[in-house]
Amino acid sequence: MIPVAAQEPEGRPARERVYAYVREQILRGVFAGGSFVEEEEISSAMGVSRTPVREAFHRLEAERFIDLLPRRGALVRQVTAQELADLYETRRMIEGYAIARICREEIAVPAEMATILDRMDVIAGSDHFARVELNRRFHLTMVAALGNEVMSELYRSLDSRQQRVAMTALSVDPNRISRIEREHRALLAALEARDERQAREVLDQHLRPVMGVVSRLPAMSSPDRTAR
Repeated sequence: MIPVAAQEPEGRPARERVYAYVREQILRGVFAGGSFVEEEEISSAMGVSRTPVREAFHRLEAERFIDLLPRRGALVRQVTAQELADLYETRRMIEGYAIARICREEIAVPAEMATILDRMDVIAGSDHFARVELNRRFHLTMVAALGNEVMSELYRSLDSRQQRVAMTALSVDPNRISRIEREHRALLAALEARDERQAREVLDQHLRPVMGVVSRLPAMSSPDRTAR
């Protein structure tokens, strides 16, 4: 069943409302990886025609949240162990470069990074969705400090993968929250001290796939695109 809240009107185009709703439900795990999201059910629950639902589904497919299978519908993609490893490797490359430049060139560390961490401290432990969004902003703010808009855009292109991986990891191992918070504080302190070596060590630990999480993820995703 689709929550009644999904039917509340908003001042946005229908396709945007459908996109935002389905995306959030996937991130929250309500629409679990490997399950199908029915176009007709979303259309009926949200009081919109099928056209904006189809438009939203195509956008979600482009962002790798779902796979559209002929005559079968929208299959929610599962986060795989390989995708997690690939994402962390890519983030280490971009964020490691940002750390090096901030420390070597004494680029100002954005005050917003500390503000974001303070906001994280007051979030309820069970609200993984809000925590993951702030985590994304913390790391993006560090990269954006370089003033390289192309690099910032490249990093933002990882948003959907980052959020899904982070939500999946926290749902598997909620105890990671306290460790993540300590690592964020340690990374910020190292940047402010211009200690590149320490900052890199913290980042490497922060972006190291946790075996307890990896072991519970499928090795790879290969949806059956054939019709029934």
